Amino acid sequence: MRNVVIIGSGCAGLTAAIYAARANLKPLAIRGLEAGGQLTLTTLVENFPGFSQGVQGPELIEQMQKQAAEFGAEFLEGHVTRADLSRRPFTIETENERIETRTLIIASGASAKMMGLESERKLLGHGVSTCATCDGYFYRGKEVAVVGGGDTAGEEAMFLTRYATEVTLIHRRDQLRASKIMQDRLLHNKKIKFIWNSVVADVLDVNKGEVTGIKLKNTKTGEETIKSCDGLFIGIGHSPNTSLFRGQLEMNDVGYLITHDGSKTNLPGVFAAGDVQDHVYQQAITAAGSGCMAAIDAERFLEAEH
Repeated sequence: MRNVVIIGSGCAGLTAAIYAARANLKPLAIRGLEAGGQLTLTTLVENFPGFSQGVQGPELIEQMQKQAAEFGAEFLEGHVTRADLSRRPFTIETENERIETRTLIIASGASAKMMGLESERKLLGHGVSTCATCDGYFYRGKEVAVVGGGDTAGEEAMFLTRYATEVTLIHRRDQLRASKIMQDRLLHNKKIKFIWNSVVADVLDVNKGEVTGIKLKNTKTGEETIKSCDGLFIGIGHSPNTSLFRGQLEMNDVGYLITHDGSKTNLPGVFAAGDVQDHVYQQAITAAGSGCMAAIDAERFLEAEH
């Protein structure tokens, strides 16, 4: 019987593990399919407090895991295949394990939606990004492109105009899906250009290990063209990793878990932290903060039972 099981091993899950371990709760963290979360897909992280020269994303995750282990947290490789939250203790199943726990912290994160290109995957973190707030600074004085037509892409494009000399928004249709106020901002910003009725067919140049341009395909004519750029930002949204909890926990229309009074879900003893419940900020530092909250909430929940 576990006191605390944590699903996820990104900033939220690892911070929860650190705090729960320091509270002598001997937490078990299940690392998941995307072990380490989205930071493992980035290179230099410059906006996490305490690192004046920045820190590599994978290194930050590694140090957080070591810190949690130092205090007694345990880690289990694998991903959760089933979760029964209908009664306590909760039952969590992986491919090879069946675990019972008094409390559960869900920090399974959200996965950025990608276009599905091999070149996109290979250049992720090397010119391809899913977070303008994280990586926009690296494109000061450069030209970048943003894929998407909704508010996510619009927010990325607007943020990038602070640094880039030109931002090209690429959309598969001939008009944006973004809110009216966002459309007005985009259309009146002189730094933002538009390429309509187009999709990215390939990202250049994998052989150089950096983005030098993109191959575009017109959705109406099929014509292919090359657009030079220094970076490509994917702004087609995120998918929260919550399919296991449908019908068991309250979530919004998109699938983000709904929390109240800190990290509490609608089920007593179940807490949520990080991008699995945060569709607004989605930063490493906010994920870490909510992981801390979840661990403290779980500790107080267990104390109240005794």
